[in-house]
Order: sequence, then C-alpha cells, then structure tokens
Amino acid sequence: MKRWRFRFGLGVLVLLMAAGLAAQTPPLTHEQYLEDFDFFWETVRDHYGYFNQKQTDWPRVRTIYRAQADTVRSRRAFVRLLENALAELYDNHASLNTNRPDSRRLVPTGTDVWATFVNGQAVVQQVRAGYGAEKVGVKPGAVIEAVNGVPVAEALRPLLAQTLHRPDPAARNFALGQLLAGDHRTPRTWTMRLGTRTFTAQPDVPVSLLETTPYRGLLAAKRLGDKGTIGYIKLNNSLGDNRLIAKFDSALTALKGTERLILDLRETPSGGNTTVARAIMGRFIEKEMPYQRHELPNEEAETGIPRRWLELVAPRGPRYPKPVVVLEGRWTGSMGEGLAIGFDALHRATLVGTEMAQLRGAIYSYKLPHSGIGFSFPVERLYHINGRPRENYQPPFTVDLVKAAQQPKPSPDPVMKQALSILEHKN
Repeated sequence: MKRWRFRFGLGVLVLLMAAGLAAQTPPLTHEQYLEDFDFFWETVRDHYGYFNQKQTDWPRVRTIYRAQADTVRSRRAFVRLLENALAELYDNHASLNTNRPDSRRLVPTGTDVWATFVNGQAVVQQVRAGYGAEKVGVKPGAVIEAVNGVPVAEALRPLLAQTLHRPDPAARNFALGQLLAGDHRTPRTWTMRLGTRTFTAQPDVPVSLLETTPYRGLLAAKRLGDKGTIGYIKLNNSLGDNRLIAKFDSALTALKGTERLILDLRETPSGGNTTVARAIMGRFIEKEMPYQRHELPNEEAETGIPRRWLELVAPRGPRYPKPVVVLEGRWTGSMGEGLAIGFDALHRATLVGTEMAQLRGAIYSYKLPHSGIGFSFPVERLYHINGRPRENYQPPFTVDLVKAAQQPKPSPDPVMKQALSILEHKN
C-alpha cells in the first residue's frame, strides 16, 4: 500500500504540514479533542491487524494517553500525543498524515542507516546508498555508541514503548530506528566505533539529504557487461506513481535482446500500489497466477468467519522471457516487499539481498472527525502464497553485509556482486 508522503520531497512536505498545523480556525474544544482521541483509539482497537504479534496493552494506552488528551489545548500538542500513542504499536507502517518539525522521520523512508541491537550494542547492519550516512563513511558493522552526545541507552529511553505486557526486542529495535532517523530539524551526530577506531559521523552536514528527493526520474535503466547483454532497471521509490508503468515498458523495450535482467528494488521504501506492481510482474509471465495472500483478521474477530484471498497478476504486453534477478534490502518497503515476494511466488526471478523493511500488512487510512488529522496503520495481514508472513520473508540468496564489509578488499556493492555471479550460471 502507498505510504501517504510518498510523492513529496520531505523538505517541501514539512513546510506544507507546518502550514497545515498553523491553520487552526476555529480551534477545537476540549470535548472535541477527547472525541477525536476516542475515535483514534477505538479504530485501532477494532482494525489493527497485528496485535497478535505485539506486547502492547492497548487498553492501557487509552488509560495513559486519554488522561493526557484531557489537558490538550492545541493541535500541535494533540499531534504529539497521537504520535506517542501510535508509537506504542512499535510498527513502522503506522503513521499520521501530519507532523511537527520536531517529529521523528518515517522509517525506512526517512532514514539512511539500519541498525539493530546485537549483544546489547547498536550495530549498523545496512547503509542506504547515496545518502548522508554513506557519504560520511558509515559502514555495516560499526557500533553506534552515542547520538548527539548522549549514550544510546539514555537517548533511547524517551522513545521506548510504555505499555508493554513484557519486554520485546522488536520494540527496542523500533525505538533505535526512530532515534537514528532523527527529526526534521536537528542535525544528527553519531559517536561510532569500528574495530578499535572511534570516530564521529555527521550525516546531515552540510545538508540533510533525507529532506530532499535525490532521484533522477522514476527509474534508471542501463546495460551491463562488456557486451551489454545484462539489463539493469532500478526503481526510484516510484511504485505509487502510475506513470512508472509506461516508463517500465519503455525500459524493457530499450533492453530488448539482453540475455539477463537485474531488477533493483533496494530504493522503494515508501510503498506504492498494486496496480503498478501487477503491471510490472505482468511483463514476465505467460498466464494468470497468484502473487500474494491477504487476510482480514478484524472480520473474523467480528463474525467468526475467516476472510482470506489470493491476489492475482495477469500477463501483460510482450513477455520478457530471460532469467531475472531481483535485488532487495532494508529500503525495500511495503509494495516493494509485495513485488519481491510476488516474483518469488511466480517462480519468475531469483531473489538476492537482505531482509527487507518488514512493513507489516496493507494499510488503511482514516480521518479524525473534528481535527481532520489522518492516520494509517496495517489492517490486512499479507503473506507469501506459501503462507509465510511477508514481513518474515528472506531471499534465497542472503548477503551478510557486515561480513562483506570486513573483507580485506570489500566490494562496493556485495549484493550486486552476488547477483552477477548468479546470472553467470543461468541458462
């Protein structure tokens, strides 16, 4: 599903949202804020599809945050309260359609480094190509010890969920992602250690690349190899733009005659729509086939009758018949993840890379009745057609980027290196 800020440069979006926050005519009453909060809480309670995977005590969320809503007197304060309440789900696919300048950036769209806790340390697992963290020399395997001069453990505390039944490592990693993404106005400074070397990284100096859109077009296409027999198409976070369909068709036409194709999904963090994804997959198959399984748990909860269905993709246009390798990574998100598992389900590509963004489910969007604030969260559960949850999918050819970075002569792109090696052995 498409994440709401997909088609905007982040810098422009922040200005638009700031203007929206300023337009408070007329101001809401105390009772209207409470009614909006109750609508928000009840909607999540009734429709969120992943409580079964969370330790969140949602009734306790109401107890804590409704008491805070009772003191809200401004839209700005209400936005912060909703952000904090939604963060109790520790779900990167749940968000508001507005924010404040000091709001955390979205993950993965608004971050350039992916780290997880390993033996109590915040270890960088992956760095986003072309953004600030990479440009200042951050590498997989580096340990982040402090953020803006504050030790990670201390800086993390305000971002940790407050309503869990019991501790959950996923909640701590979620908070770490929020911490490292930073907010829209504060430059980030990380104190890092790599081996025996300690250094400082400032990924937003001289300017934050996360607040701009660095893409040149909806996609990039070229030929690889000495004879140009390998086609390469990289999607530039454009899976929510229907214009991509014609661009993709044109790229395949330009790559006619290639003997292999690499489809790079490693920069699709903001999701998209199934129309574009099905159009792309349709160029590689001969007959209609299922590519993804859906489930609507709230309907089963209400009626006792399960609702599950398979989404199909139909052949479209001239088929590209040659071997295909799909590249995926931590910035393969939402519809990008659907496209990846779809190619796997269709038996039409070899998947290479790392775990993806693990954005759960298909999101639905809602609007609060008085403030008009929109919010989105996963309602449908999504699965590979083999029944495996989409968020748990790992490619058959997994690349350990931390180990790759530790090699004496590390490859600048270990995933691409693995893909080219696989294609050498494809008939």
